[in-house]
Amino acid sequence: MARTHTLLLTLLPTILILIVLARVESAAVRDGKDSEAQTGAPKQVFMPASDASNFFKRRGRRSPRSYEEYYAEQRVKMATNQRMRELLEEQNNKHENYLEEERDEQYERTREKNEQWRQFHYDGQYPRYPQRHRYYV
Repeated sequence: MARTHTLLLTLLPTILILIVLARVESAAVRDGKDSEAQTGAPKQVFMPASDASNFFKRRGRRSPRSYEEYYAEQRVKMATNQRMRELLEEQNNKHENYLEEERDEQYERTREKNEQWRQFHYDGQYPRYPQRHRYYV
């Protein structure tokens, strides 16, 4: 008896889902009428033939480049190089500033350690920072 109840409880939702899905044609496909009405004017996908021919027109491989084309390419390359140079200069400045700060901090830590060592080991008999050892008799 318990098996039949569990079987019915599992089959009932499955059958209901199949019935609902059979009524729905397709939720993913839109009609062309609805999409045009919502967006207003349809988007232009294609361009005129004259613009398309000019768009795809290319210079032959062996034909020489024009003066304007050559200098336009050179200007683009120079602008790119200038931007790259500025970026690298900025990165180098940041790195140099970082290294300088690190060196200063390391120097300060070393100086403090040495000072603490001198204070700890000073016994009061000799001058603190002897330049030369002079012994007077």
